[in-house]
Amino acid sequence: MSNALQKSDSAAFDTAVNHYVYTPKVDIWETEAGFNLEVEMPGVDQQGVNVNLEDGILSIIGRIQPKDSDNYEKVYTEYDEGNYERQFQISEIIEEDKIQASIKDGVLEISLPKKEAVKPKQIKVNVG
Repeated sequence: MSNALQKSDSAAFDTAVNHYVYTPKVDIWETEAGFNLEVEMPGVDQQGVNVNLEDGILSIIGRIQPKDSDNYEKVYTEYDEGNYERQFQISEIIEEDKIQASIKDGVLEISLPKKEAVKPKQIKVNVG
């Protein structure tokens, strides 16, 4: 695995908010146009996601609203409720003003387009 990205499956308990903070799993792929990220954050919807870019750091935060009910009591769970946090350092080849993000079914998709100057260019070859 490249030193540019390090895989982490960790979770930490945040005593300030009394819940876990998870590192979401992310798939990243590169195209000629840019980079695409798919961030898995089960239980997070549009109101609970926050994507920020500051000083070259892309920060992703997913908040989950706890599901409390008077109609049932949890007797066993393998998935603790918690939030998601992940950060990436963004290269200078990214067109920061054109970054886009959308979320559907707990999967956040982020598009990081490359600046025109770094995109591969096809050069037409003429006869003669």
